Amino acid sequence: MKVATASYPADFLNNWDAYVDKLTRWVSEASGEGAQLLVFPEYGAMELSTLEGRETALDLEASIHAVAERIPAADALHSDLAGRFGVHILAASAPVFDSSVAERPVNRARLFTPTGGMGVQDKQIMTRFEREEWHIAPGGPLRVFDTVLGRIGILICYDSEFPLLGRALSEVDILLVPSVTEALTGHSRVRIGAQARALEAQCVAVMSSVVGEADWSEAIDVSVGRGAIFGPPDTGFPATGIFAEGALNVPGWTYADVDMAAIAEVRRNGVVLNRLHWQDQEGRDGPPEVERLR
Repeated sequence: MKVATASYPADFLNNWDAYVDKLTRWVSEASGEGAQLLVFPEYGAMELSTLEGRETALDLEASIHAVAERIPAADALHSDLAGRFGVHILAASAPVFDSSVAERPVNRARLFTPTGGMGVQDKQIMTRFEREEWHIAPGGPLRVFDTVLGRIGILICYDSEFPLLGRALSEVDILLVPSVTEALTGHSRVRIGAQARALEAQCVAVMSSVVGEADWSEAIDVSVGRGAIFGPPDTGFPATGIFAEGALNVPGWTYADVDMAAIAEVRRNGVVLNRLHWQDQEGRDGPPEVERLR
């Protein structure tokens, strides 16, 4: 299976047709390269706020509402593109109001299948900006999506830095990590988190990023990142654990061919068995003994 992950620039859109044209070009390009799974980044949907003008896009609260109101139409577009091109698409995440989950908006990613299926995954743990300034709420539970491509899980950006969330998704074959980070430090944290989750669960982790400047947004004004695909550095995988990695801050797709049989085999008979041996930590995670050495 070929995976495509995006280094995605959020643009100021003059009209809805500009968004349709942009998404269609991106999906068409990846499909043309043979990709079956396309991964867009966290908060890439904030560009939809520009359809209400610069003043709205710059206002943190107003931009949430502007984007949330467009998500049904954006979802219909992604579903159509998934069917038309015969691909699975993880749409760029967006703030969404869902009163069944939280009073405030959640950060929601949506996974579309070629046959019209759709699954949603909300971010679990908010960054300081999200909780202190933007007031985005933690969303619904973690989910495993059983697809024809394999079992897929999603950890949105900061979530990838927490090993117990990764462990909750240890049954997945492919872990998607859509992200947006304002500096190389943040990008590095998520990148390291994605690699660690691939090592622990002996799965493939796919990281996507928003890249470039968006002077019309307080939320994603500067974004540093790149797309990358990671696996466990073990039998059947690259020795570095890196399938492919895009150039920093350069828009475009990064591709990798993933052998699903290799995931099953490394879990069965890898040089190490991190996923299986996770349980050996039990009883060893209490406070350490303190010994004073002089």
